[in-house]
Amino acid sequence: MLKTLELKNFTLFPDATLAFAPGLNVIVGENGAGKSHLLKVAYAAVANAAQQANEPTVAEPTKTLLQKSLADKLVKVFRPESLGRLASRRQGGHRCHVSLAFERPSLNTAFSFSTRSQSEVQIDQLPSAWQEKAPVFMPSRELLTQYHWLLPFYESRYVDIEEQHIDLCKQLGALAIKGPREKKIAELVAPLEEAMGGKVVLDKNGRFYLRIPGQGNLEMPLVAEGLRKLAMLSRLITTGSLLDKGYLFWDEPEANLNPKLIKLVAWAAFALSQQGIQVVIATHSLFLLKELELLSLEAGGMQGQQQYFSLVKMPDGVQVEQGSRVDDLQTLVLLDEELAQSDRHMELA
Repeated sequence: MLKTLELKNFTLFPDATLAFAPGLNVIVGENGAGKSHLLKVAYAAVANAAQQANEPTVAEPTKTLLQKSLADKLVKVFRPESLGRLASRRQGGHRCHVSLAFERPSLNTAFSFSTRSQSEVQIDQLPSAWQEKAPVFMPSRELLTQYHWLLPFYESRYVDIEEQHIDLCKQLGALAIKGPREKKIAELVAPLEEAMGGKVVLDKNGRFYLRIPGQGNLEMPLVAEGLRKLAMLSRLITTGSLLDKGYLFWDEPEANLNPKLIKLVAWAAFALSQQGIQVVIATHSLFLLKELELLSLEAGGMQGQQQYFSLVKMPDGVQVEQGSRVDDLQTLVLLDEELAQSDRHMELA
């Protein structure tokens, strides 16, 4: 579990410390406030550590290994022209510092780089162990319709595709889990399959379909995009990528969904957070934010299991407000805009 993320001079953040809850974490802010940047930097660090754990030639973390592999992962996730472009853009050269603290201190990692850095970071704190399970990064758009060509295309061409999309494709293509955990999987995916009207299947040619009872397989491009996002989530649960601990970083889950489906997405995210998955959501949907808070209240508050963050644009960068309740956030642009719209409506009525 990720406990804290500290950033100094990283992209839009001159100085920020985020304290995460073990369950559900919601980052809210207007467009351009850096929500995705927070997801990506945490994901890149965790994903790199999990990837190294699966390398047969790698035994334990070393500074030499992490200097190159971590920088490489950051560049492949963010796709800047150079690593130094991720440092806050100010006049003159300076350094960016990133620190991640975990529930297991052996995973703690800190690194830095300058505006002139190209392909290596400086390791300021070396972890003594690797991550046991790969995190999941869910983008705002679905990937099931691109799965059959995206992986081979990426592996055979030099293309600027953000690597978290490739990582996700590999997780979507994993085999479904069998055994004692099947019952828990069935409980989690049942509401998703009910909403979709069928079950997600992957054929031998690498194409996903929605198998509808009594109708057969429906090509995934013919399924509504909002339902494809539910299909992607269902598949990740079925393969075990989102089961029994781990991380889910989800960027704008509300995109292309109507309120009814947003409620289902909120339920799924909340249910996963109660199953040991640390969920970090970035959103600018007030509806989703309120729905997640309602689920928490209905569950009895779940003290210490939720954390909310508000990103506030300031002249010198973005500041972070945080608290265990939405009411703890002093600046909530989403609510301000909703109230302003209500005032306009009253004036015209």
